[in-house]
Amino acid sequence: MTPFQRIFGTGPRGLALSLAMLAAAWAVTQFMDVHPIHGHDGLGLGILFVSIAVTSAGVVWSLNSLPVGSRGRDLITRGAFRYVRHPLYASFLLSFDFGLAVYLDHWIYVFWALVQFPLWHANVAGEERLMHKKFGAAYAVYVARTGRFVPKWGSVEV
Repeated sequence: MTPFQRIFGTGPRGLALSLAMLAAAWAVTQFMDVHPIHGHDGLGLGILFVSIAVTSAGVVWSLNSLPVGSRGRDLITRGAFRYVRHPLYASFLLSFDFGLAVYLDHWIYVFWALVQFPLWHANVAGEERLMHKKFGAAYAVYVARTGRFVPKWGSVEV
């Protein structure tokens, strides 16, 4: 594992794939006349701002839960990682992507946001194999208890 991979994981590759798919979705909208999602600029902008705020909170929580020095070295199961194995990616998948889709006001972007889930599941598979190799049974227990991007039922205590 290179120092870059240890710190950034598969994030840069996933981001590049997501942006390429977003560009493809934009290209499709140039040839596809579909009824808009809402047709109201203010609503779309408001939803985008809320999604940016929620995503930002998730990113800050994720980064605070996993100090740079611990990345790829320690198995972190506290903070945001108590609920999902990839909280930084989850913040974008669950909030920002859908906020952007609504803001862009075209159903193809909602489809783009939905397609991000299988894309990112495939993207993090290699990262998770490395974690299994490094942390063994402890990581297997962690995987059984937490979801990749969405908390597993019963893992969130109120």
